[in-house]
Amino acid sequence: MNAPIRTETEAGVRSIILARPEAYNTITPELRDALARAIDEADADPEVRVMLLRADGPAFCAGYGLDWSTEYQAKAESAERVWDSALDYRMMSSFVDVYLKLWYAAKPTIAAVHGWCIAGGTDLVLCADIVVAAENASFGYPPSRVWGTPTTAMWVYRMGFEKAKRYLLTGDEIPAKTAAEIGLILETVPDGELLGHATALARRMAMLPGNQTEMLKLLCNQTVENMGFTSSRTLGTLLDGVARHTQEGQDFVARAGRVGFRQAVRERDDPFGDYGSRPRKDT
Repeated sequence: MNAPIRTETEAGVRSIILARPEAYNTITPELRDALARAIDEADADPEVRVMLLRADGPAFCAGYGLDWSTEYQAKAESAERVWDSALDYRMMSSFVDVYLKLWYAAKPTIAAVHGWCIAGGTDLVLCADIVVAAENASFGYPPSRVWGTPTTAMWVYRMGFEKAKRYLLTGDEIPAKTAAEIGLILETVPDGELLGHATALARRMAMLPGNQTEMLKLLCNQTVENMGFTSSRTLGTLLDGVARHTQEGQDFVARAGRVGFRQAVRERDDPFGDYGSRPRKDT
């Protein structure tokens, strides 16, 4: 079995690469644990000045692996016990705490996104200090339609109240150019230029003394902390569990068990005509 994360280092930049291309880099417990180790190692390495998060394959991250996560919920609910909200919070926090390593790492973190970056993939990537994307990238949180809420709660901090509500209250897909215009990410570049552009930016940051970048990152992040970031993400993680255990959330899991998670997701998104349910253009 191939490792879910691989790393490369050059010119003070540690590339941390999601390496599950056949599965669109969906999030699993194994990927979570490997990502945690990779971030910790990079932050502790004196030769590393900047981290660059990127991905192999056609997509950056298509969210949580619904195969294992729907099975996890179905098994938990098959026991003769009610939903254990404290256990669920601890389980989800084990993922959220890893994403937050990008935020709390002393060193700057940049994410280079291509293809899908949706659902749990946004919980992960929006914890990076800076997000740049290829023009073919798409963002969004379709589980807001059923079965989830953003756990890391970065949406409002990045683009403000109204824009966050506009996209979370619909779950609509956000093309990369729109994401940059509304402030969800920093910028977009042509597809073939993403890696070179993101790497050049990371190396430019790496030219600064490490103590300077650490102090500047801490100063910027503290503004968000002062705005209640800790309580927001705590609520987001708790509500994600609640959303997965509403009647509608349980119906979604049951439907996934009967017809498969891909079909259940398609049925959720078909009325909106986006993500995998986007009408196909004639070729």
